[in-house]
Amino acid sequence: MRDMVLGPLILALAGLGLLHPWVGILGWTWISMMNPHAYSWHLNSMPVAALLAGATLLGIVFTRDRRHWFITRETAVLMLFVLWMSLTVPFSFYLEESLRLWNRVLKIDLMVLAALLVLYSRKHIVALVWVLVVSLGVYGVKGGLFTLATGGGYRVWGPSGSYIEGNNELALALVMIIPLMRFLQLNTTSRWVGRGLLLAMLLCAVAALGSQSRGALLAIAAMVLVLWWRSERKLAGAVGLLVAGVMLLSFMPETWWTRMATIGEFESDTSATGRINAWWMAWNLARDNFMGGGFMVSKAPLFALYAPNPQAIHAAHSIYFMVLGEHGFPGLFLFLLMWFFVWQSAGRLRRQALWQPQTRWLSSLGAMCQVSLAGYAVGGAFLSLSYYDLPYNILLLVVLGCRWMDTKVWLLEAQEAEAAEAKVSAAPAVRRALPATL
Repeated sequence: MRDMVLGPLILALAGLGLLHPWVGILGWTWISMMNPHAYSWHLNSMPVAALLAGATLLGIVFTRDRRHWFITRETAVLMLFVLWMSLTVPFSFYLEESLRLWNRVLKIDLMVLAALLVLYSRKHIVALVWVLVVSLGVYGVKGGLFTLATGGGYRVWGPSGSYIEGNNELALALVMIIPLMRFLQLNTTSRWVGRGLLLAMLLCAVAALGSQSRGALLAIAAMVLVLWWRSERKLAGAVGLLVAGVMLLSFMPETWWTRMATIGEFESDTSATGRINAWWMAWNLARDNFMGGGFMVSKAPLFALYAPNPQAIHAAHSIYFMVLGEHGFPGLFLFLLMWFFVWQSAGRLRRQALWQPQTRWLSSLGAMCQVSLAGYAVGGAFLSLSYYDLPYNILLLVVLGCRWMDTKVWLLEAQEAEAAEAKVSAAPAVRRALPATL
């Protein structure tokens, strides 16, 4: 049954991607973020994402849809980062495994750059946010309901075979999507849509807590701190956040509190000490290898060479040390510079978009992107999501928003709307005049 629904839908999206590449971009984002084909019997093993990507790229080349090629500092650093990752691949300690992950990362970054060509209007930006929110919100709502139904006694996991399959990774993704839900809520005129988004935000928070991820808890704390600091009514905001926090945490069982209590006891936590050992391994490896070790470095021989404890083989579980070990200090520098620029541009959106009534929606977009990035920066310090799609889609939203604001696209959109309205209103007058001219 799932195949019968998903198959035609994916083929339809591929066909639309050939005709209108921006639809193909949204379809590819949905497949990449949500992985709906992972829950089907036959589509699970088929190159569904490649089909949509190929149709979209062909549409970009052969259709007459509007295309804009431009480079910003964020996209320039992203391209340099992709180039550097490609240069480090031949120097990988485990070339075959590195090539597989490099191919996966390259596809994500290529489609982000392709999206910059065909997404330009407010409709495109808001549609992309909706795709991201729905794709991850499904898991958040389902996971939140599951956590409430089971009293938080079981962990929430992501779709099999995806970047967010693990409970920790899914939790961070859900934490990061909550600010985008808030953006949609702030800019909707429907009371029911607003209420639905509020419910989805609460359930996503419950699901993130239900994953029992300590990194997600720290990410939530960082985001709440940013929101509180920017609120005009700090006392009322603090009370509201405190009440919401108490309500959410009241559902968590004793096992959850026991696990969260280990945040401050990392010396006795084997998971934490294993990560620290992996961080030292990445640091020592990068010092001895300018190009890093390639995409796959969590191997016993490398731990034997560079780790303080060669027996404690553990993934870095940190976006920073992951990039450092895999691509060296130059790769880490480009990675940090890229996100620094994105943060600055999102802040510029938040401040400057307030000046014009037509751009105020972008102010909330910039603010919520910054909140999401704060969660990524803090939670990502303890999770391996350096190449996950969602942060790069936030980069895309910020860059598109800045271009929309800087080039005054709203003036062109207003002119197009007026021309279309004038054309529609003129049609009856033309029809009435026809008999008199015959």
